[in-house]
Formats: sequence, structure tokens, C-alpha cells
Amino acid sequence: MSDKLKLSDLNSILKDLDVESLEGVTIEGDIELDIQGGGGMNPAMAYALGHEAAQISLHVANIARMLGYPVDQLFAQCLGAGGETAALQAEPAIEELMQTKFDVARSSEWNTPIQEVTLGATSADGGSRGHTITLGGEKAMPFYFDAEMPNRNYVTMDVFDMPISMAKSVKSNYEDVMGDPAEWAKKVVNEYNADMVTIHLISTDPLINDTPAKEAAKVVEDVLQAVDVPIVIGGSGNPQKDPEVLEKAAEVAEGERALLASASLNLDYERVAKAATDYGHAVLSWTQLEINAQKELNRKLMKQCNVPRDSIVMDPTTAALGYGLDYAYSNMERIRLSALMGDDELNFPMSSGTTNAWGARESWMKESPLKEDSDWGPREYRGPIWEIVTGLSLALAGNDMFMMMHPTSVQVLKEITQTLYGNIEAKTPDITNWITAEV
Repeated sequence: MSDKLKLSDLNSILKDLDVESLEGVTIEGDIELDIQGGGGMNPAMAYALGHEAAQISLHVANIARMLGYPVDQLFAQCLGAGGETAALQAEPAIEELMQTKFDVARSSEWNTPIQEVTLGATSADGGSRGHTITLGGEKAMPFYFDAEMPNRNYVTMDVFDMPISMAKSVKSNYEDVMGDPAEWAKKVVNEYNADMVTIHLISTDPLINDTPAKEAAKVVEDVLQAVDVPIVIGGSGNPQKDPEVLEKAAEVAEGERALLASASLNLDYERVAKAATDYGHAVLSWTQLEINAQKELNRKLMKQCNVPRDSIVMDPTTAALGYGLDYAYSNMERIRLSALMGDDELNFPMSSGTTNAWGARESWMKESPLKEDSDWGPREYRGPIWEIVTGLSLALAGNDMFMMMHPTSVQVLKEITQTLYGNIEAKTPDITNWITAEV
């Protein structure tokens, strides 16, 4: 071997070694080094080069060892048995970690539990539901391991009183029942494990079918007979028609402890509140992403309409992922923190219209309308993920109940939240057939 080495010759040597960290690195210049025992070379540079060469040899030796080659024997023959090969041996495994204790500082400001609200009524309470659900009762923000959540999160799945336009990946799950709300309700409960059913009476909208309130109320009766879970009764969103529709629906559902959706500041909330108190239901207090408006409506429901505290659930409005979810999260989190710190006008369970996630174009469009945009991936998966992320984010903000549509989204969100809660009550169904591949 020559005792002389040109610096530029190191390029070919390092290239042959195929060291990943040196990929693309070249050494420029052309000076000649005397490498015989480091003679004539700057001692610091000689040491540095020797160190790097040793590190490369160690990595190569370890790779050979993993491939089964008797590297240690080879080095023992070359260096002589002894301490010289000790550096090539693997570090001993750690058998036990150091013991330590982690204490959580409790917030002295969180001294007010969230109001509990029970939905549904069994035969013992004068209703016909198979069970009830209870929302609220928390004494801290959700899923704190040192703060018990007395009641888990619940999902109510959407059912409509007429066929509506839906994203393809959602519609494929309901095409066989969209013409029959009662059968639709059965499917979401029996096949998709819904905790509750929300029946939306959208056909009552004067701009759609203008179905009479009395006729729409028969749909509510059909759903109550079809399933035995608690229900939510929603109108069409028309502020002039909804109070009448909810009054008739409340009447036929008397004693079932339904949730009337909803009372808001832009309609006659007094009529909705009176229907709830007259027929034994709870009220969904709906505002639009504004904490002060939520306080105002809750205050009016309690003091002006005499709605009991245990009959109010809030809906502060859900904005979908990419369309204001951060604002919706902040609003719900502020509401929950204020409630825990004693604000009795906000101290109620919250509901999320998580279905709003399907209003985001990214959840249902086949691909981006922008040619220069990246690939969005299959919408059959993207849509449910959009709904899951929207719901899960708001669960972390303190939301108690989720109105949802896609069965995969429902199952995933329930499994995550119940795992965090510490209890998975039902066996996980096979969801592979719930996502229909598009040809």
C-alpha cells in the first residue's frame, strides 16, 4: 500500500463504501497526504480521519454481525483475544427502569361539575325506550386520567324523512332504506351501533315539500316504534315552520324524553321550550359560534321559559375540518372551561353537528379542482376521515354528543373515545364493507 494519498482520491474510496450519510458529498482540492503512521500530517486531521474510518468499520462490522457472519472471531484473530474487541460488543440490555412517581397538579378553579342531562325514558319512567343515556357530569376537561368522567360520549346517527342528496360514500350505505325513515332508523341502530337516532323532518320546509306538521309527526311515531333508543327530533331549519313542527312532534313523543332540535335566537324559542316542558322533553340550545349568544339563549330558556337545568343541551355549532374547526374548538373549549369555573349559564353538556364535515368539498369531491394540487387520495376513505377528525377534535374540547352520518366514522370515533374513557362496551363490528370502493 502506498504511503502517499491524494485528498481527491478519498472521493472514490468513500463512494465505494456507500455510506448513506456521505451520499452526494465530494471532497474538492488536490493535495497529497503522507499517511504513513500519520507522518507529516497535521495530528488533529490524522486523528479525525482515523476516527471516521473507525466509525465506518464499526457500522460495517455490525451489519455483518446481523447477517450472521462471525465478526468477533475475525477481529479476535486479527487483534488477538482480549479487550480490543470489547468495543464491538453490543451494550447490555437495560433490565429495569429507574422508579419514579408522576403527580398531577389539580386545578383549584375547576370546582363546578357539568350539569347532567338524561335523554330517553324507559317503561319505569313512563316511556318505551330500552335504555336511557346521560350526558355531562364532568368535573374536568375530557379524558384526564386523574379525573373520572361519569358518562361517556354518545353518537346519534342522522335519519331523514325523505331521500336527500348525499356524498356517494355515505349514500351507498343507505340506498335501500332512504325511502322509509323507520327502516333507516332500524339500520343505523341494528347494523351501525348508533346510541341514538336523530330524525330530521326536512320535508316540512316550505321551500321543499311543505309537509304539514301533523303529517311529519307521524314519521316521529314510526321511528319511535321502530327502535327503542332515545331520539333527537329536528325540524327543517326554517325558523317560521320549525316551532309548529316541533310542537306536534313533541306531542306525539310525549313521555319519551326526546331532545328537541332546536331552540335558537332567530326563531320563536319560547314555543319550542314550552313544547319541551309540556311533554317532558329536553331542548337543544343552538347558537352560531358565539359564546355570549350561547349565554343569552341559555339564560332566556331558564329564566324566561322555565326550562329546568337538567333539560338543556347546548349546540355551539360545529365548523368542519378546514372550514373553521379551530374556531369551533376554541369556542367549545372556552365554554367548557368557563362552566367548570362556575359559569352557571354555560354549565351544560354540548352536542356537535359533526355531520357538517360532509359540507367540506375535500370530504366528497373525487379530486382537487386545481390541476397543480397534490393527489387527495380516495374519497371513500377521505370522507370518513374528515368526519372522524372533526368529531375527535371537538371531543377533546369537551363535547359530549355527536350527530354523525357515515358508519365507519361512527365506529372509529366511538372506539377512540371509549378507549380514552376506559371502557369499550360493544364488540367492534367489521367495518370493511362500510367503505364502498368506487370503480
